[in-house]
Amino acid sequence: MSHKLPELGYDYDALEPHIDARTMTIHHSKHHQAYINKLNAALENNPELHDKSAEELISDLSAIPESIRGAVRNHGGGTANHTFFWSIMKKDVKISGSIEEAINKSFGSFDAFKEKFSTTAGTFFGSGWAWLVTDGTKLEIIGTPNQDSPLSNGLTPLIALDVWEHAYYLKYQNMRPDYVEAFFNVINWDKVNELFTAANKQQAVSTK
Repeated sequence: MSHKLPELGYDYDALEPHIDARTMTIHHSKHHQAYINKLNAALENNPELHDKSAEELISDLSAIPESIRGAVRNHGGGTANHTFFWSIMKKDVKISGSIEEAINKSFGSFDAFKEKFSTTAGTFFGSGWAWLVTDGTKLEIIGTPNQDSPLSNGLTPLIALDVWEHAYYLKYQNMRPDYVEAFFNVINWDKVNELFTAANKQQAVSTK
């Protein structure tokens, strides 16, 4: 299987004014495509891995031949992380449902969650990602460097924010905190709630 650039599911200007169309165009069609191209190149001589998704590859890096493990970690991570990032964004979706209850329980309030997530994203040193994840029983906010994914540590992503400079520099320049604040206007809470519900069901099945 040759990995291909996924469709966004919305127009490049759909997240304006919070995330601008030019950034989305370059980010999706150039940066994401580059990770996919390099992942395909890394897998070219390993046909036994051709049927695995990027998510499957990075979920079990120990099964990847050592000679390409670094490339798969970086470019498989970049492929999977961006695909996930696009999927959890939509303008003007209000938080509700079980994810709202879980956030209030885990962090004390939505405002406390937002502050902690914003601090993780806004102060992360270098390039990387901020995440809301679950292990099936509890929520956690984490940062990962470069293109590392929570999937590699057995965690389920619920929210991802790309804090590489290419994700925001055209509009926000060096003001990463402004970009982080804007991101809260484009979180698709319906999708996040769906992911959270599915993770809970999976955990319930695995513990039976």
